Amino acid sequence: MEGLFSVETTYFADVILPVPIPRMFTYRVPRNFVDEIKIGARVIVEFGKNRVVTAVVGRIHETPPAKYQAKYILELLDTEPLITKQQLWLFDWIADYYMCCVGEVMNVAVPSGLKVTSQSRIQLNPDFDHPELLEENEIEFLEILKNHASLTYDDALKFVGETNINAMIKSLIGKHAIIMYEEVKEKYKPKIAKKIRLKRVYEGSEEVANLIDSLAKNAKQQTVVLEYLRQIPMHQLRERNHFGVDKSFFTQGETSDSSLNKLIEKGILEQFEIVVSRFGDDMPTEPVKIELTEAQQQASNEILSNFQEKDIVLLHGITGSGKTEIYIDLIQQVLEGGSQVLFLLPEIALTTQIVVRMKRVFGDKMGVYHSKFSDNERVEVWKGVLEGRYQFVVGVRSAVFLPMDNLGLVIIDEEHESSYKQYDPAPRYHARDVGIMLGLKQGAKILLGSATPSLESYYQASTGKYGLVTLNQRYGNAQLPDIQLIDLKAERKAKTMKNDFSSVLCQHIEHNLASGEQTIIFQNRRGYSPYLNCQECNWIGECEQCAVSLTYHLDSKELRCHYCGHKEEIPRACPACGSGKIRTVGFGTEKLEDDLRIMYPAARVQRMDLDTTRTKNAYQTILGEFEQGNTDILVGTQMISKGLDFDRVSLVGIFDADRMIHFPDFRAAERAFQMLTQVSGRAGRREKKGLVLIQTNNTQQSLLHKVVANDYMGYYHDEIKEREGYFYPPFTRVISITVKHEEQDKAEKAAHWLANKLLEKLGKARVLGPEKGMVERVRNKFLFDILLKLEKDKLNIKAAKVFLQEQIDAVMTQREFRGVYVVVDVDAV
Repeated sequence: MEGLFSVETTYFADVILPVPIPRMFTYRVPRNFVDEIKIGARVIVEFGKNRVVTAVVGRIHETPPAKYQAKYILELLDTEPLITKQQLWLFDWIADYYMCCVGEVMNVAVPSGLKVTSQSRIQLNPDFDHPELLEENEIEFLEILKNHASLTYDDALKFVGETNINAMIKSLIGKHAIIMYEEVKEKYKPKIAKKIRLKRVYEGSEEVANLIDSLAKNAKQQTVVLEYLRQIPMHQLRERNHFGVDKSFFTQGETSDSSLNKLIEKGILEQFEIVVSRFGDDMPTEPVKIELTEAQQQASNEILSNFQEKDIVLLHGITGSGKTEIYIDLIQQVLEGGSQVLFLLPEIALTTQIVVRMKRVFGDKMGVYHSKFSDNERVEVWKGVLEGRYQFVVGVRSAVFLPMDNLGLVIIDEEHESSYKQYDPAPRYHARDVGIMLGLKQGAKILLGSATPSLESYYQASTGKYGLVTLNQRYGNAQLPDIQLIDLKAERKAKTMKNDFSSVLCQHIEHNLASGEQTIIFQNRRGYSPYLNCQECNWIGECEQCAVSLTYHLDSKELRCHYCGHKEEIPRACPACGSGKIRTVGFGTEKLEDDLRIMYPAARVQRMDLDTTRTKNAYQTILGEFEQGNTDILVGTQMISKGLDFDRVSLVGIFDADRMIHFPDFRAAERAFQMLTQVSGRAGRREKKGLVLIQTNNTQQSLLHKVVANDYMGYYHDEIKEREGYFYPPFTRVISITVKHEEQDKAEKAAHWLANKLLEKLGKARVLGPEKGMVERVRNKFLFDILLKLEKDKLNIKAAKVFLQEQIDAVMTQREFRGVYVVVDVDAV
């Protein structure tokens, strides 16, 4: 764009605002920005009254808006685009496909550290000359302001201590005594390291010797110089003195701070600052060639062969088959060709183990991107990709938004995982599908990997749209585990249960502890107990904002809602009848952990769920302890099911399989098969055959027998037939619509109005509902669900979405439905 603009012409910029409005907003480009402004650059603009936001330039033109007066852009943050044209295209595609606003996409895509914050500040008006207009308290406040360049609102409140400070500030503005303005700050701050070095005149050996002699009478200063020379020897001074030594080396050691400062004052040493990476100083490594087994090499060759004809290939490799080694081999080949690679994983827990393995191979060529990183760390990865430092990034779903524009390969591991789907807030995107579109747009190849592929992906592969490569051999000829079903009904009848553990599971845990082997216990429900119940009046603790029971958490001694986060103290007596007979019902990971500690006091028990992994390095710590053999039993939710490899795990115990299978959702069987197979895959590695024990109340369930036989194809054929019969994906596209309001009647009426409008156009076969939400009330709003099933081959789905949006706009603008909120989830999972 540089040099293309005429200074005499008035230019306008359409910008993407981080707010849910359906289109870009137009601003006037100040003349001093005309030569510098570029599409993809960040700008600061005023939106609404006194609201300053960070926006992204999407288009530059000469046409003023017809329906409003364009405000000026306040500030230009970038001289070079921070958002690429490829990303802007992707933002638009996501907004269109997932029926949301492009600003909502931008808000999620761009790291918080790249968005500026604004803060109102107060300063004296230098032109004010009417002290006679002021009240006594106003005079006192202006005296305070005279001693400060400016004050924030909070600072003013601290100084003044007035409860009615708003009225005073309003009065002072009206009298033109003060000025209110917005101070804009960029959140991202580079990491700065303070360093010390010798002045250049002392870089010669003779000069250094003379310097040491001159400090003979000041032993402490001489010690500082000698310590410096220990870090950078005299014969390397000319080459390395420029880089200096970290100041912390002197301030944390035994050298004197005052002596160091004196040497700086004398001009012998100098202090300087440099910007350093927050990810340490990973030295570039020589490429490590991965040695593939015969089966892995064959699979790799088949993938490359498929890529000759297909852009997307599905790698169906059983658990423990070594898919990661194949990925590494392919990544090396793509990087050697000069292209970029994006490697998506569904969970942060997975990145911990895989990143360590890949760092050994790729060193500082590789970036890591996930939500447990700080704002500053994510900005560094973003800028590292933009500047070409990271050719290869491993990340969770948000990594699809990184500014990659030369992709050669996109790998989506565990592609079946529901963790790739974002539920709230909008955009409710699926990272697998966005990753596919991103790769196709840039001409990259896409590799999907899973031991239990999603029905949609396997269907595409079986019909020839995707390539298909199968890997049926475990790495190192390790055997698949034995899987046994434990009949809980029979155990309860025989009275052999210990708490919620069957006698068979207990026997094998005891054997594992005696032989020094490790055990994983899987329960996909966190907390101690799903609810508290009064044995006298049958009271159950429920959330005051949601129609769900409160989960009991023993560690924090509280009842907690897993939908809205509401917390309560545990009642000493029943709130309804006053009885003290309150008991816990059911069990979560916390209770299983507690029971195991009591049953096996000598065992080292750890828990891995959302509650124990909230901090940045919690995953790494828990998995590291387990990998090093410092944990005997690991209790966890679905986090422990995803591709983690541990050599000493010989036993996996699975709880609540029945609840997973019979969950009221058309994907319940698919998720249950995937989860049970993936968790089972954690048992046994190399020469040791593992054992998996699934506790169930019904050992005759067909799906469980498919899991026991590791029969993916049998499960797939049964499930695909049922999906076709009931008109569900992959034969249709599903759109879920949720209507919300604080009044149940209003939410229900609005949902029926919307459903009737959709029925008129789309017909009964395509519109289900409205029905009460599975959870009827969340955060004090009543929920009603409508489900659209739109066939892919007979319907213009894009036109159907446009019609749906028109009807949603209509219902939300009607007076009788004021306050109704409608949430659309395309490809709901």
